Amino acid sequence: MTETQESIACWAEETFGPVKDQTVLVRRAMDEMEELLAATEMGDKDEIGKETADIVILLHRLLELNQLDLGEEVTRKMAENRGRQWQAKGDGTGKHIPSEPIG
Repeated sequence: MTETQESIACWAEETFGPVKDQTVLVRRAMDEMEELLAATEMGDKDEIGKETADIVILLHRLLELNQLDLGEEVTRKMAENRGRQWQAKGDGTGKHIPSEPIG
């Protein structure tokens, strides 16, 4: 079975119950990010995969609660990113260069 955002959200709802405060999902994802950081520091590919999946599962649930689709949101954000100018930091990351205000 290939999981979908909807199937993940349904499983989570059935398993954990309804979300009363969406910030708990964000906080849990932040905890999982710490676990991902540890796995990355250790170079443990298996754990990197598992922890990344945990984060995506939480994000799917959050977006489903808000009637948003992860794929569509990523596509929309990438279009925005591609329209920006970027400054590379030299470490594989960077930041966008703010555009000058018009007027």
